[in-house]
Amino acid sequence: MVLHPTTKVRVAGQDVTFCCKASGTPVPKKYYWYHNGTLLERKVHRYGSRLVLSGLAPAQAGTYHCKASTEAGAIKSAPAQLTVLAQGQQSCKPEPEPSLVELPSECPQDAAGSRYYDVGRCPPVPCADSAAEQTGCGADVGRCCGVRRMEMREIPCAGFLLPLKVVAECGCGPCAQPRVLVQGRVTAADTGEPLRFGQIFLGGRKVGFTGYKGSFTIEVPPDTQRLVARFVDRQQRFVDAIKVLPFNRRGGAVYQEVKMLRKKEPVDLDGSRSNAIPLGEASGRDPIGELVLPAGAFLRPSGEVFKGTVKASITFLDPRDMATAGAASSDLSFADAEGEIVPLRTYGMFAVDFREGKSGAALQTGPVEVRMDAGQVWMPEHLQKMKLWSLNPETGLWEEEGVLRPAGGSRGKREERTFLVGNLEIRERRLFNLDVPEDRRCFVKVRAYSNEKFNPYEQLEGVVISLINLEPQPGFPANPRAWGRFDSVVTGPNGACLPAFCDGQRPDAYSAYVTATLGGEELEAVASSPKLNPNAVGVSQPYLGKLGYRRLDHDDPNLKKTAFQINVAKPDPNNVDETNGPIYPYRSLEECEEAPVSANHLRFYRVEVDKYEYNVVPFKESDLTSWTGDYLSWWPNPQEFRACFIKVQIEGPQEYMVRSRNMGGSHPRTRGQLYGLRDTRSVRDMLLENTSGACVEFKCSGMLFDQSLVDRTLVSIIPQGSCHRTAVNSLLREYLSRHPPVAENNHTAAFTMLAPVDPLGHNYGIYTVTDQNPRLAKEIAIGRCFDGTSDGFSREMKADAGTAVTFTCRERPAGRESFFQRL
Repeated sequence: MVLHPTTKVRVAGQDVTFCCKASGTPVPKKYYWYHNGTLLERKVHRYGSRLVLSGLAPAQAGTYHCKASTEAGAIKSAPAQLTVLAQGQQSCKPEPEPSLVELPSECPQDAAGSRYYDVGRCPPVPCADSAAEQTGCGADVGRCCGVRRMEMREIPCAGFLLPLKVVAECGCGPCAQPRVLVQGRVTAADTGEPLRFGQIFLGGRKVGFTGYKGSFTIEVPPDTQRLVARFVDRQQRFVDAIKVLPFNRRGGAVYQEVKMLRKKEPVDLDGSRSNAIPLGEASGRDPIGELVLPAGAFLRPSGEVFKGTVKASITFLDPRDMATAGAASSDLSFADAEGEIVPLRTYGMFAVDFREGKSGAALQTGPVEVRMDAGQVWMPEHLQKMKLWSLNPETGLWEEEGVLRPAGGSRGKREERTFLVGNLEIRERRLFNLDVPEDRRCFVKVRAYSNEKFNPYEQLEGVVISLINLEPQPGFPANPRAWGRFDSVVTGPNGACLPAFCDGQRPDAYSAYVTATLGGEELEAVASSPKLNPNAVGVSQPYLGKLGYRRLDHDDPNLKKTAFQINVAKPDPNNVDETNGPIYPYRSLEECEEAPVSANHLRFYRVEVDKYEYNVVPFKESDLTSWTGDYLSWWPNPQEFRACFIKVQIEGPQEYMVRSRNMGGSHPRTRGQLYGLRDTRSVRDMLLENTSGACVEFKCSGMLFDQSLVDRTLVSIIPQGSCHRTAVNSLLREYLSRHPPVAENNHTAAFTMLAPVDPLGHNYGIYTVTDQNPRLAKEIAIGRCFDGTSDGFSREMKADAGTAVTFTCRERPAGRESFFQRL
């Protein structure tokens, strides 16, 4: 499906057009349209790939999707929602919805000490088109609800008034069109070496190369529902990696680590004799099966039989090895006869590469036999459903090659075994798979939070949640014998719902291993030991006990805290304790996606120790649609984010909070007005006594949102406590003196500068990174700042490397007022 219908909003009486388009061989020409799952009559609506509905009535609201079919198969589109408003009804209400931001610690808002303030938000829902709709099926920007007017408020704090802009009115305007990107890095699964200058394909089209360090950026084409990317090593050391990459439809960049499987060293075969190659005999295990090639099976592309020496490389991905899950291709899905995308459960994948011994020319094969050891199939019901599949590199979907049927017989000197036997011909370089369709499916609800307070209004969007289905050994839930499939979903404003295999009879028949990453940073899961806290995990008892929630470090505190494992126990509809999440039946996806935050769900959170950010114009970095064009916006361009940090060295007996205060410096519209505050606690240098360092964000100088004039941000760096400035980087001081005006630095307890427009680098103690993902830009800049280099990345603070300014501090006497209050 290359064109999907899109969500529409109309007023009763208006017309609407939905479009879809499929590609395939042969070319699909027959289309079917469905309303709320019911087939629409072709004679009544006279549709093809386009559905036109005239004079809309309220009863026609709902979901619409199309299906294309040929004799080769079928495929369904993603559903599109149609909202039909009554005359005079508004989809965008002028009153903003509640949205809370956290104020600085010195700005409590009530007697209880709450620091949260309602700044309002406009939900980015579509608006009804006022003009006649275009008859074409091209990209339509449309109109969406957004901010129409903001007001400035002054919040009383301890000793000063804090400016804050709040949404006063919402209204319809052109929909924001943020760029949708996937970034990441491609490395070898075994050694971690980068794929340098590898080719990247979307469908059959080459779209670029990986960088020297394996990095890549893919811009997601409009109307993409499923992003299938193929990474190819031009030196042929690795098997092609075909990945279905998750992305954030609301804009911005999602970071993804891609692992490539190294090709197995080729062995010499005699093409004139019968050969058998084992599949999956690593680590002393019995093979899953074998590939049997009869004499004369190898063919040149012309069809001529090749009987000479064959260089044969068979690379098998064994799901009994848990480390291989990250290197598996595709998302283990296929399209069934009705066009539904249905999951598979794998028992192993293999890639083949046959070449002539002397010339290295590629060879094909005639009929060959795949034999699978039935003793390796641990679920008896799978024996009757096992099939052989091959992966379509353009769609990322598996296509059926044949059925594996039971056949007895011994193999050489082995004991008598039963085999599942299937046949195929290898005509092109594809990945093959031993799989069964699995219909015992559920959804798992997961949310990510900015900290472990788990406030509903501090959820993170754009987090990649990954779930690996495991098959535990009976009685040993922490020791799975194989993984079966994996899925990744990006969190939206209401979390994420991940598909998973489940079982209603045996709660531990399937388990799931779940992780979360944001811009390459791993988020932390809630602890399960020494005592399990249902309120923290987010799931009430007794269902939590049935799920058997365990964080990775449950038994060994030395293990990481960034993953958890659960039994995917299908909820019992007759048990009220199991009808409120976090596991939902497969047909209840909508209920899972729309579940309130009070419903059971599983949680991850960011570990940010003593870090605080305040923007005068509120902006949620994980939701680019929340950006507002304003002269006081911290980020002036929602398509590109430039993060700036200054490195501060502190000589003192403890760690200290350091604040950057950022104000307009040279622009006539913002001079003397606050952009925002950043607070960061210094990190102790493990090699230097009584020394710590802080990487403090400041607002970069540059064009403001109207792109007409540059503003040199007036930045003040103020450490906590009794501190005085003792040194300033000589290169930075010289640069600032050569680029007037020079900010006054009369106060020895602070450092003030008109921030440089140029990205100076580590020699000046200034670290600047530009990226389409604001969090990723910050992570890279902080890593370089910690390391004190231009391209390093470290979590170990080197306080005396690449420093801009040095302070000497004493311990603050007890009972003194906050240093922020003194300011």
